[in-house]
Amino acid sequence: MKHIFLAGLMILSAGTASAQQFIDKAVIEYEVKTNVKKTMGNNSWDEMIKEALPQFKTGYYTYTFADNKSIYKFDHWAPNLKMPDYLKRNDEENIWYFDHNANKFSMQKNIFGSSFITEDSIPVIHWRIVNENRVIAGFNCRKAEGKINDSVYVFAFYTDEITISGGPCSINGLPGMILGLTIPRMYTSWIATKITINGVPTASIKPVTAKKSFTKATLYATVKDRTKDWVRSDDPDSQKWMEQLIWNVLL
Repeated sequence: MKHIFLAGLMILSAGTASAQQFIDKAVIEYEVKTNVKKTMGNNSWDEMIKEALPQFKTGYYTYTFADNKSIYKFDHWAPNLKMPDYLKRNDEENIWYFDHNANKFSMQKNIFGSSFITEDSIPVIHWRIVNENRVIAGFNCRKAEGKINDSVYVFAFYTDEITISGGPCSINGLPGMILGLTIPRMYTSWIATKITINGVPTASIKPVTAKKSFTKATLYATVKDRTKDWVRSDDPDSQKWMEQLIWNVLL
């Protein structure tokens, strides 16, 4: 009986192991939703603009990965989104590329109508994994809390069934793929809506390059220098605008 029990246990364990699949190549679609009105100030000019805007800006991005490399970029806007071009243009041109094997990333950001290329080592985010779970796009995910830019908290749900340690934008560093993300101070959330494992366009996974590039530190310094006269100590709306700009530039 003992031998029969052990044999049955081994068969059960083998069946469980084979049922769990680990994905190392796929395309993940994210719905990205930003509460635009909350990112704006409360002066009379901002209040007038708010009246003509929808509450949320909703777009869809794709995260394509294979061989521990990835590229994340804009795909399309939500149907019938009525949003001025100046509030959409940056999103459409931004690109993030990661090479986890080499610990390198490159990023293209549209800032003030110009493209800035950043090349640097992969940003390190210190995470704390908490005892909370949810299912996203059919995958069991566990919650983690982290912090970027010294003071901005991020809340992520990741799955270890997708092996790359990635996520939307430059958020990374968990033992699996981030399928859900919220950054409350940026009034933005990301949620995976579809995961495709067949026909992955691996040729599209390539770094963005330019003759001149920045590190994250030099990009931050450049943006701060170019906008130093745009913020007044007695104007909380301009300070809030600057915070949002810097967080978006470095994200």
